[in-house]
Amino acid sequence: MVEELVAAGVTLVSAGAVYVMAAARVVKQYERGVVFRLGKLRPDVRGPGFTMIVPGVDKLRKVNMQIVTMPVPGQEGITRDNVTVRVDAVVYFKVTSPAEAVVRVEDYRFAVAQMAQTSLRSIIGKSELDDLLSNREKLNQGLELMIDSPAVEWGVTIDRVEIKDVSLPETMKRSMARQAEADRERRARVINADAELQASKKLAEAAKEMSEQPAALQLRLLQTVVAVAAEKNSTLVLPFPVELLRFLERAAPTPQQPVQGQRQQPVQEQRPSLEPRPDPDSEGSISGQD
Repeated sequence: MVEELVAAGVTLVSAGAVYVMAAARVVKQYERGVVFRLGKLRPDVRGPGFTMIVPGVDKLRKVNMQIVTMPVPGQEGITRDNVTVRVDAVVYFKVTSPAEAVVRVEDYRFAVAQMAQTSLRSIIGKSELDDLLSNREKLNQGLELMIDSPAVEWGVTIDRVEIKDVSLPETMKRSMARQAEADRERRARVINADAELQASKKLAEAAKEMSEQPAALQLRLLQTVVAVAAEKNSTLVLPFPVELLRFLERAAPTPQQPVQGQRQQPVQEQRPSLEPRPDPDSEGSISGQD
C-alpha cells in the first residue's frame, strides 16, 4: 500500500513538473505577450517576466516593442522636372499596440516595408530635383506622414523617416558641375571687378597726392626698381626722369664760376690795332667815283 502511494505521488509530481514545463513562459523586458485561447484573443497582454498558459489550449505570441530600423531599398523614379533619380531611405518604427499588430495585419514588418517603398516612389514623383538635394527635411516629414497614416491602424507608430542618398545620372552630374563652375566664375569676376574699382579710386587719390610733390614720383620709381630687382631673371629698362636732368643742370657750374681746385689762367689783354681796317662800304664808294 505504501509503495503504491509513493508511486502515485511520484507520478503526480512528474505530471506536475511536465505541466509546469509545458505551461511556463518567460517574456523579456522589451517584449509583450499576446495570448490566444482556442483561437480567441485574450484581452490581457502579458508583461515581462514569468507567466503561465494552459498547454494545448492557449498560444502565446511574443511581440517586440523595440524601435526597428528598416532600410528601404533604392527606388528609381522620375521627378516633377523630368530627371531620373534613385533614392534610398531608412524607416524607424515601433509597435505601440501588440494586439492590433498581431490581429490586424499578417506581418507588420513586411507591411511597413511595402508602404515605405510605395510612399518613397510617390514622394519622388511629386518633388523636384532641387528639393531632393537641398530640402530633405520637408520631404522627410511628408514621407513620414504618408507611411504613418495606415500604420496607425496596425498598432505601429513611425518614429522617423530619413532619405539617405540620391543617386543622379552621370550626365546630370556633369551638368550640375558645369553650372556650379560657371556660378563660381561669375562671382570671381564680380569680386575682381569690385577690387579693380576700389584700387582705381585709391590710385587716383595717390596720383593726386604725388602730383603736388614731384619728389614722390622719384621715390615711387625707386621703390618699383627695388621690387623688380629682387627677381634676377629679368632685364630692367630704367627710364631717365626729366626732373633729374633738371636737377643736374641746376647743380652744374657756370663758366663764370671757376671750379674749385682749378687755377684761373690770366686773360691776355687785347690791344687795338693801329692799322686802319678797310671799310667795304667806303671802298665801294671810292671805286664808284673813279
